[in-house]
Amino acid sequence: MASIIELLPELNVAFFETLLMVGIALLVAIFIGLPLGIVLYVTDKGLFLENSWIKAIVGVVINLIRSIPFIILLVFLLPFTQWLVGETIGPLAASVSLSVAAIPFYARIVESAAREVDKGVIEAAIAVGASPWMIIKDIIFPEAKPGLISGLTITAISLIGYSAMAGTIGGGGIGDLAIRYGYYRYDDTVMFTTVILLIVLVQFIQYLGDFIAKTVNKK
Repeated sequence: MASIIELLPELNVAFFETLLMVGIALLVAIFIGLPLGIVLYVTDKGLFLENSWIKAIVGVVINLIRSIPFIILLVFLLPFTQWLVGETIGPLAASVSLSVAAIPFYARIVESAAREVDKGVIEAAIAVGASPWMIIKDIIFPEAKPGLISGLTITAISLIGYSAMAGTIGGGGIGDLAIRYGYYRYDDTVMFTTVILLIVLVQFIQYLGDFIAKTVNKK
């Protein structure tokens, strides 16, 4: 049974691998999931860019990806991962599947956050001739900001769980360490330590996300 002191270097590496995977996936969620969520909202019936076709197509694609269990998505995307990053194991490879899972997850949260914006304010902006981009940039984003940040926090916490799952196929990170030492070697100390690390990380992200969301909330 390995001691925690002996495994400390590997624990540090695993911790930062987890941060790398989750960080990449969060960035992709922001740059792709956020716009998709806005598209889902503004193309809805009665909104200023109403378009049932775009709404339906984007919605179906998002629902399709969300309906696939992450462990299956992980295996399904192996050929794409190999093509994109040149390998199928390690944190960079795992971040591909995490990113694909994060995009629809965050997009739906963005859509829900945008629905909380007062439609009266949007209608008033349309009445004075505001362009769709101005409405999105100056009204929807600022008004939905607390919800967007809270949604990003939820997404980050979900991705931490997914990253641990990625360890089952050599994705690296804390989950991989738990599988290699805690499960295969029946080392309860390592398993317990990795669980504690994940709990601390989740609690920190939740606290930070709640603090930022409250700070930017003007209501």
